[in-house]
Amino acid sequence: MSSQVTLTLNPAFRVAPVRRRTFGAFVEHLGRCVYTGIFEPDHPEADEDGFRTDVLALTRELGVSSVRYPGGNFVSGYKWEDGVGPVEDRPARHDLAWHSTDPNTVGLDEFMAWAKKADVEPMYAINLGTRGVEEALDVLQYANAPEGIALSDQRAANGHPESHGIRMWCLGNEMDGPWQTGHKTAEEYARIATEAARAMRQEDPDLELIACGSSSSSMETFAAWESTVLTEAYDHVDMISAHAYYAEKDGDQASFLASADDMDHFIDAVVATADHVRAKLKREKHIMVSFDEWNVWYQHRAESRPPSGDDWPVAPVLLEDTYNAMDAVVFGNLLISLLRHSDRVASASLAQLVNVIAPIMTEPGGAAWKQTTFHPFALTSQHARGEVLDVRLAAPTFENARFGTSSAADAVATWDEEDGALSVFVVNRGTTEELSLDADLSSFGDLEVVEAVTLHHEDPYAANTKDAPETVAPQANDSVRLEDGRLVGALPAISWSLVRLARRSA
Repeated sequence: MSSQVTLTLNPAFRVAPVRRRTFGAFVEHLGRCVYTGIFEPDHPEADEDGFRTDVLALTRELGVSSVRYPGGNFVSGYKWEDGVGPVEDRPARHDLAWHSTDPNTVGLDEFMAWAKKADVEPMYAINLGTRGVEEALDVLQYANAPEGIALSDQRAANGHPESHGIRMWCLGNEMDGPWQTGHKTAEEYARIATEAARAMRQEDPDLELIACGSSSSSMETFAAWESTVLTEAYDHVDMISAHAYYAEKDGDQASFLASADDMDHFIDAVVATADHVRAKLKREKHIMVSFDEWNVWYQHRAESRPPSGDDWPVAPVLLEDTYNAMDAVVFGNLLISLLRHSDRVASASLAQLVNVIAPIMTEPGGAAWKQTTFHPFALTSQHARGEVLDVRLAAPTFENARFGTSSAADAVATWDEEDGALSVFVVNRGTTEELSLDADLSSFGDLEVVEAVTLHHEDPYAANTKDAPETVAPQANDSVRLEDGRLVGALPAISWSLVRLARRSA
C-alpha cells in the first residue's frame, strides 16, 4: 500500500512566465568540454569548422537556450586576445585554474560560430581576476561594436564583419573564492565590478550585467558578500550569480534526495539580501538571480583532481562524473526548484554541457551518448511552457541528516492557457515507498492526458554508458490517468515524472 501525495493546482495561482533562459548551460575551457567535446576537427562527424555535429544535435535535443562561456575558474586568468585571429599565430597558455594547457584553437569567434549552429544565446564572462575595466571594454568592443573602430575592424579582418551582439555579460567568476586567480575581498570586487559595469554601459547601455554572488551558500561570507557588492553596484547590474553543486555523501541517500531544499533556501536568501539592499537604497528595480552554475558534482572523486607538478596537459580527462538514476532524480528536482522561483531567477546555466559533469558524453573519435541527467533537462525544457504555477503539496515526510525533515515529494507545474497545455513535474524523493498521486484539475476545464513518463530504475545506482546508453531513460507510466477531473497514478520511490495534459478537443 502506498502513501499519497496531493497536489493543489489552479490556473489562477501564477508565479511568473516560464523563462527560456532557465534552460541555459555552460561551456568552459576545462577538461574535455571544448576539445574532443564540442570541437574535434578530426572526428568523422566534424563539420567544416571542426565542430562535432553529433554533439550539436544532442545540444539542440537537450533544449539548451543559452550557454555561458569561457568560464568558470578558467576565465580569471584568460586573455581573450589569445583566442582570436589566425589559429597558427595563437599562443598556448597555462591554465592555472585546472593545471592544464590551452592551445587557444577555440576562442570567442569560434564559440560564437558554434552558438549560432546550436541555436543558443551566448553569455560571456570577462576576466576581473587578473584584468579589469580595460579588458572588459576591449572584449565588448571586439564582440559587439559595428565596424569603424580598431577592435571591431580587427574582428572584421578575422572574418566576422557583423557584430556578435552578445547581451549577457558576467562580471568575473566566483571572486569570493580563495581558489580563484585574482581572488578579491567583497569591497575590492564591488569596486572593480562597478567600474567595469559603468564603463560597459557607456559603450552600450542595454547590456544585461551579472555581478558575482557567493560561490556557494556555505561560504563564511555568504550574504554579507552579496550585500556589500550590491550596495555599490546596484544601479549598474541586473543580476547576481548563485552557484550550487550537490552529491551523495557517505551513502546518505536521504539528504541527497532532499538537495532541492537547499537550493530553495539559497535562492530565498539571495533574494532577501538583494531586496534588503533595494530597500536601503530606496530603489525601484529588483535585482534578479542568475543561477549560472548548478548540477550534481562528486567533487571528492579522483575524476575531479586536476593534474599537478610538471604535467600541464591539453584537454585532460577531468570532472567526468558518471551519473546514475538517483542523480537524475535529484537533478530533475533542482530544475523544479529553479522553475518554482521563476519570479526571481531570470537565468540559469547547467554546469556543464559536454564531458565535464555533463549530460552529454563523448568518446574522442567515437560515439556521443546521453547521461541519465539528459532526460529530465530535455523534457522540462521542451514542455515547461506558459506560466509557472504555485503548486501546493501535501505528502509524507522523511528524516534526513542535513535538513531534518523533508517532504517525500516535490512538484511544479506550468500552464499555457492559449494552447490549453498543462505540464506537471513531480518527484518521489522517498527511498523505499511508492507514492499515490492525487491532483484535482477540475479548475482547468476538460483535460485529457497526453503523456505520462517516469524516470526510475530498480537500482538507483544504474547508469548509462557508451555501450548501454539507454539503461536509464524515461518510460511510459501507464498508471497515470484522469478520473472525474482528478489526476491519479503511482510514483515509484526515487523517481522523476512528467505528466502532460491538454484541453480536450471539441
